[in-house]
Amino acid sequence: MSRNSKDRSSGRAATRGRRRQLGGAAAAAVLASTLAACGGGGGGGSAPVLNWYINPDSGGQAEIAQRCSDASNGAYTIQTSQLPRESSAQREQLVRRLAASDASIDLMSLDPPYIPEFAQAGFLAPVPDDLAERVTEGVVQSSIDSATWDGELVAIPFWANTQLLWYRQSVAEAAGLDMTQPVTWDQLVTAAQEQGKLLSAQGRRAESLVVWLNALVESAGGSIIEENSENPEDIQLGLTSPAAARAAEVMNTVANSGVVGAAFSTSSEDTSATEFEGADAGFMVNWPFVYSRALSAVEAGTLDASVPEDYGWALYPAVDAGQPSAPPFGGIDLGVSAVSQNVELAYQATECITSDENQTYYMTTNGNPASSAAVYDDPEVLEVFPMAPTILESLEAAANRPQTPYYSEVSGAIQREYHPPSSVTPETGERAQALIEAVLSGDQLL
Repeated sequence: MSRNSKDRSSGRAATRGRRRQLGGAAAAAVLASTLAACGGGGGGGSAPVLNWYINPDSGGQAEIAQRCSDASNGAYTIQTSQLPRESSAQREQLVRRLAASDASIDLMSLDPPYIPEFAQAGFLAPVPDDLAERVTEGVVQSSIDSATWDGELVAIPFWANTQLLWYRQSVAEAAGLDMTQPVTWDQLVTAAQEQGKLLSAQGRRAESLVVWLNALVESAGGSIIEENSENPEDIQLGLTSPAAARAAEVMNTVANSGVVGAAFSTSSEDTSATEFEGADAGFMVNWPFVYSRALSAVEAGTLDASVPEDYGWALYPAVDAGQPSAPPFGGIDLGVSAVSQNVELAYQATECITSDENQTYYMTTNGNPASSAAVYDDPEVLEVFPMAPTILESLEAAANRPQTPYYSEVSGAIQREYHPPSSVTPETGERAQALIEAVLSGDQLL
């Protein structure tokens, strides 16, 4: 994928096309008339039920399901069923049911790394060409890439996510860092050491470790998978490249810097957020939820208001000066099951779910950033997320994790070999690559 930022003005202009003009009552009216023309509308019989399997959130997807059910004018009713919290467990549950041709699944909220596997297995219904054009209009490229496999859009971009560099303004100022300019991991380590403050990242043996490694490799100019293939034995890995070696060097430097938390090898996103709320906080890489989390703590009386007032944010750290970073990409895309009995209605529902109005609602109430660039101009979004322009800029530069039908194997091997981060060396890439190749060829199990 290209890391070059899209022309923001032209992208936002495009978002004011036919799909992106659907908002509020107008959206409901247009959608209702469209569905009525397809045979939906009030009439006899009950509306078909679309079962939407969702990842856990703060109730936002259930609310959007109700909104779109109401807007359909009786064409369909969306019911939600919650999947497990861990994305790997979500994948496991869905794969088992889809492999058994369970027709009760219509819509799915999918973690992007697993989309190639679902598409390759034939679990996803083809996206209609005209719909593909509408649902990608004005959407950030990293989100489109996450929903694409083998050159075709196979899922619908819903919400996007990216990690920022968070910093305490007082610490950065004392360290003499100009945070209006790109900073490197080495600069952050030095600044944290000089100020006696923490540099927080995610070092536990989990998917978050793969997120970190992938961002480092991509920021160094490489890729974990250099050449993809449907045949596992033909996949060309990049873990022995100079970029991967440089990424390993940065990971080791951070882990052994003396400025990470005492339990860095088990540190999660929540652990990092907690450290950043403390008196020793300096710098952190993490998702945007940390800001609303801090404000909620202030409101609850468990955190002093001066803490989030000292928060600053910038683009993800660079590996080397002069080379732009490739921030992590996350989020959720919508898949429609190939064995659903309501494929057409399910795809109609995805347009309502991913409308700018609903993405704005979801971002401001559940804290999940939009995939549509136009949402970041919304005054309500800017009020809740003053760092919204930085989030959009990060999404425009973000890199997806390796896209492959064998992502579970790749991720599992990386977690095994790159943990703990303090033991990572350039030779770690050689071991990880050999393990992945052995697993993909069937010679070894994880």
